[in-house]
Amino acid sequence: MSMEMAAWNSIYHAMHAREEQSPFSLPVLRRIAAFARPHARTLTWFLALSVVVAVLALAAPLLAGRVVNTIVTGGAPETVLLLAGAIAVVALVEAVLNLIVRRLSAGLGESLILDLRTTVYDHVQRMPVAFFTRTRTGALISRLNNDVIGAQRAFSSVLSGVVSNLVTLVLALVVMLTLSWWITLAALVLLPVFVYPARLMGSRLARIERERTQHNSAMSTQMTERFSAPGATLVKLFGSPERESAEFARRADRVRDIGVRTAMVQEVFFTALTLVSALALALVYGLGGFHALAGNLDAGTVVAMGMLLTRLYAPLTELAGARVEVMSALVAFSRVFEILDLRPLVREAPDADTLPEGPVSLEFDRVSFSYPSADKVSLASLEEVATLDPAEGRRVLHDISFTVEPGSTVALVGSSGAGKSTIAQLAPRLYDTDSGTVRLGGRDVRELSFASIRATLGMVTQDGHLFHESIRANLTLGRTDATEEEIWDALRRARLADLVASLPDGLDTVVGERGYRFSGGERQRLTIARLLITGPEVVILDEATSALDSTSEVAVQAALAEALEGRTALVIAHRLATVRAADTILVVEEGHIVERGRHTELLARGGRYAELYRTQFATDEPSTVR
Repeated sequence: MSMEMAAWNSIYHAMHAREEQSPFSLPVLRRIAAFARPHARTLTWFLALSVVVAVLALAAPLLAGRVVNTIVTGGAPETVLLLAGAIAVVALVEAVLNLIVRRLSAGLGESLILDLRTTVYDHVQRMPVAFFTRTRTGALISRLNNDVIGAQRAFSSVLSGVVSNLVTLVLALVVMLTLSWWITLAALVLLPVFVYPARLMGSRLARIERERTQHNSAMSTQMTERFSAPGATLVKLFGSPERESAEFARRADRVRDIGVRTAMVQEVFFTALTLVSALALALVYGLGGFHALAGNLDAGTVVAMGMLLTRLYAPLTELAGARVEVMSALVAFSRVFEILDLRPLVREAPDADTLPEGPVSLEFDRVSFSYPSADKVSLASLEEVATLDPAEGRRVLHDISFTVEPGSTVALVGSSGAGKSTIAQLAPRLYDTDSGTVRLGGRDVRELSFASIRATLGMVTQDGHLFHESIRANLTLGRTDATEEEIWDALRRARLADLVASLPDGLDTVVGERGYRFSGGERQRLTIARLLITGPEVVILDEATSALDSTSEVAVQAALAEALEGRTALVIAHRLATVRAADTILVVEEGHIVERGRHTELLARGGRYAELYRTQFATDEPSTVR
């Protein structure tokens, strides 16, 4: 590697180094070793061949010196040809080994990325919903991308660089001191002039790079928010496209200015570096040539010294920035491990059981619940705050008890924010109770496997969320083995078959981000069709018909009635007309069940339910009660 390239690497790593400084930690190093252990054989070959390549890098200068001495002393032509052939063989072997080392490096690094990403992804999937409600998605994705790649560099680049540079540096210094110790010491006088500018310029470029990254991040955030379907709609309705464009142009213009400054700083440094390199070579050739003419040195030694000078300065420059690289890699590993150390509040029991097939009841037994504090479910770095609030959330459910018998329907009604959706989220263990027990089929849900709960209980939420995938992929999310006939049957029952059949790509139509290619009612009916395909024994409908117009609601209510036949159902609705046929209606207010009974009974009592009913049907305007 040339001295200029070595300096550029040092500058690059300084520019992209993290500001955090993390000391060497034995627990972190042990965890890194645990990730590397499955790749121990590849790592050993990688390091061994890196050392061999470093040794071969010193052979060419020595052989070149021998060629010059042979020519000067009038040696045999065969010797020159033999030495030239040896240089060619060394170059060929070095090239082949470099390719092998690069292959091992790429395989090791990419395997580590695979291991880290899958481990973090699997771990994040086990986190409770509370984690996702607090975490910034971009910050979390950054852990899976930037930090994992930063950790990967510790194996694919930093490790081999440190080993090969140390070997090259030591061998080059030994060989140069052996050839001429006084020329070697004279050449080292210029070392500070070579190394320190790289460090100083690297720090300056790092500041510029951080500023550029901040502006790029701001532009990326603006584009992400404004280019989503809801964001673009909001700008068109309330924003000013001209103001948005001006703000984006201002940031882009700043990035352009920073790019020009970066280019000039780099060019000034490389110009100075080229001069320093020339001065170092001039010193070696000047002193060496003078003493060679005086008969104190061989001409070949002078040539070898000049070529070895690069093998000395380049590793020194690389090692000067090695600490930055190592610390950056450790910080990256620490940030990845920070995610892995966050234990999910909702965990599957080691001896988790499964429910047998057949009708299943749903029971809440003296359940109380408050949302967990931030420090239990999240990280300050993922929320981009200084510290997390340790205070517990207010209690939202108080001593809730009821049973939904197999095949029956229980409805939850009440004011907005009363706790109805929270009750629904406890059944599939999106959260765990503070006290009391939630049971499926008489079994505590905490004793059941997640797979068994998913197979037994299905839920349609308020937002009707869809992934940016095909209709088929969204419908078969819970049952990937569903047949074409089953899919179309579910679409017919959800009153969507004609719509999907009219689309050019049919079931393979991509629904768009969050399903925005479809209306709110169509999205909700797609989620209901997904439930129909899954066919769970227990069904929870959380405002499942909230986005439907009157005509669609009647159609879907008929489909739901068919789908819920013989199944256990917990229904949340603000339209009281949709729950009049429920076996039991529970009125929830401020986390308490204040009334329970059938529709006619509750009306006759003249309590809270009757008040909600009168308010909702006293006006043609939609009620805010749910």
